[in-house]
Amino acid sequence: MTENSKIIAGRYELGELIGRGGMAEVYSGVDTRLGRTVAIKLLKADLAADSSFEIRFRQEAQASARMAHPTIVRVYDAGDEVTMDSNGVERHLPYIVMELVRGEVLREILRSRKLTQQEAIAYATGVLTALEFSHAAGVVHRDIKPANVMITDSNAVKVMDFGIARAVSDSSATLAHTNGIVGTAQYFSPEQARGETVDLRSDLYSTGVLLYEMLAGRPPFTGETAVSVAYQHVSELAPAPSTINPSISGAIDSVVMKALAKERVARFQSASEFRTALIASLSGQSVAAFDDGAQPATAPMQPIDQEVLEPTTVRPVLPESDPFAELLASANEEATGTIVAAPEPVTELIEDNAFSQLGFETGSTQVLTTTIKKKNSTDKPSAGLMWGFGSGAGILIIGLVIWLIAGGAALLNFGGGGGGKISVANVVGKTYDEAYTTLTNQKLLVDKQLQLSDTVPLGTVISSDPPAGQQVGAKTTITVLVSAGKEQVLMPDLRGLTEEEATLALTDAKLELGIITQSDSATVALNLVISSDPGANKSIPAGTIVNLVISTGMVTVPNVVNLDQADAIAQLSAPQVGYTVQSIVDSCGTGTPGTTVIAQSILPGSQPQLQTIILTLSCIN
Repeated sequence: MTENSKIIAGRYELGELIGRGGMAEVYSGVDTRLGRTVAIKLLKADLAADSSFEIRFRQEAQASARMAHPTIVRVYDAGDEVTMDSNGVERHLPYIVMELVRGEVLREILRSRKLTQQEAIAYATGVLTALEFSHAAGVVHRDIKPANVMITDSNAVKVMDFGIARAVSDSSATLAHTNGIVGTAQYFSPEQARGETVDLRSDLYSTGVLLYEMLAGRPPFTGETAVSVAYQHVSELAPAPSTINPSISGAIDSVVMKALAKERVARFQSASEFRTALIASLSGQSVAAFDDGAQPATAPMQPIDQEVLEPTTVRPVLPESDPFAELLASANEEATGTIVAAPEPVTELIEDNAFSQLGFETGSTQVLTTTIKKKNSTDKPSAGLMWGFGSGAGILIIGLVIWLIAGGAALLNFGGGGGGKISVANVVGKTYDEAYTTLTNQKLLVDKQLQLSDTVPLGTVISSDPPAGQQVGAKTTITVLVSAGKEQVLMPDLRGLTEEEATLALTDAKLELGIITQSDSATVALNLVISSDPGANKSIPAGTIVNLVISTGMVTVPNVVNLDQADAIAQLSAPQVGYTVQSIVDSCGTGTPGTTVIAQSILPGSQPQLQTIILTLSCIN
């Protein structure tokens, strides 16, 4: 590459600098062989000699090249540009040629304004669609963050920078392997912060952090150093987004908090599952975020060399027949927690977010692990404390017996009580309101549960538990399963996509392509989508047929001959035509130039878009 020509690989013409990160610089460019505009990413010259950075740069090209999807920035080519320095030494400058995306980085959007809830969910859905595709291709991104998400001019999502991506089959290596921890601390998964193995669920955690930030206006965890933020990802529970933004529903809260589960088995297990739950939350359907206790409260951090003083546990001996024995026993299961810092050096800089900028230092102790020290079963209480606790327990038991004899048991409802048995009414096929009225009139309690159904209409009862006809006691809870209708999906934004890309996006969103019609457009290029029906970012049933309008690349030019110049310009520059208008005056000699159009350079009728039309004006003698 020479300074005069600025041509790479004999075909890519280098344009202006449009972006800069910690590892590379990005330029606009032109593929002179194919005549298309591209983005050209060059590894920084001072890093090109570092084999670890060169390897990661090549990994990005290889990982991205495996994935062709509308939500992922395409990679067209990659290679080395060989140059000679001033000393005659040969230098290799790796480059990647990519799709040029016109739009704005999500990080800058978040810095400039607050997103609406609809925007946040639409953008998160786009990221999850990209991850579903990359995970299916066997690639874990490992660095999902706002700086790696582009929002195009047509409001579509593009995920980029697979520079630290790793193949799923290769993810058995830990993130601390050879080159240190990679990723960005603000969006770390707990396993990344601990230097453990990663898998696709690590990407889903980072997406949960991103969604949290888009909804709440701030990340779930903040701190003065990256170490403090990483510690919080490992050991602390984030407040629900609704505590920061009260407009967020409990259903959306539940989706976010499940995504942020500390243990991978408690999170969503796939991008598709995450996306489905997120869309369902728009209609009020929650998920169980803490059912398996995967996010317990943690003990405060203590110094490693500090002696941990364990409290003595006293467990009273209760009669086997005592119904409260198990409850009191389980209440005494205790543990204490300490956070142990494991020495794992951090040596690798991350593009656009260097560890040094986040507070990590080379050779410092960074990786946090949690150990739980359980009580020794041989620990024995003092005799005095045993006597005191035993006396108190005895008084408690005596009091409970007296209360039960006095009639307190009548206030307890263990699975339905009251007079005679009730035959549960058949409410299947009824609306929920009808079922609720029927069952409560039977003096039964009703628990409503929702379930997606392709066959049972929305709001209609699918089944009941206990089922119809079963004999139960009064005030027994009847679980009523109600249809939530068909699975709801988010309609993708197809504007500006080719027919092939739009079809793929619809398939990924579980929608079907319907009728394609063509229409003139002054701005949308030939064969690209102008609009869709239904429109973008709407929650619609899976399987919905989507009709597309595709651009012909043409406009209808009006006949402006004999019109006044101002009227002619108004018609030709109107949005439906969009032409650039220039005017010339016919040779007047000694006459005066007029304003009436006597000729137009482009004939009336269907003509290519984005043209310049020349109007010839009359001459007044």
